[in-house]
Amino acid sequence: MSNESTKPEEKGFFEKVKETIEELWEGTKDKAEDIAVVAEEKYDELKHKVTAPKTTVKRKTGTTARKAESKVAEAAGNIKIAAKAVKAKAEAKAKEITSKAKEESAEIKHKASEKVKAISAKKPAPTAKKNTPAAKPAASSKKKTGAAH
Repeated sequence: MSNESTKPEEKGFFEKVKETIEELWEGTKDKAEDIAVVAEEKYDELKHKVTAPKTTVKRKTGTTARKAESKVAEAAGNIKIAAKAVKAKAEAKAKEITSKAKEESAEIKHKASEKVKAISAKKPAPTAKKNTPAAKPAASSKKKTGAAH
């Protein structure tokens, strides 16, 4: 029989916090990238829809196409700005979580050091019993005195 446990090791507090931050960061980064890709696809799609009527009716679609392109460009710009805002919020949230984790770890370390100090203060100082050589000669001197009489 071995003393080794077959259970997987449990993760500590800091590993869990670190994984949570990484998951948040990756999720928001992926979401921001997805939004940017969708915005570009929508822009291209609307651009193709606008350019198709432009070739059939030159006069009316010229101004309409410019208006539509400007609206599409404005919408795409707004989407890109929104994506940047989401990314900035995600970064701020990740920094906030990291700072909270650091504060908590500092607090835990401080409490642990206080407990260690309290425990070490409760322990009595170890007293070492020494066999003094003076005690042995005293006993042997009694034997000598007893033998001399």
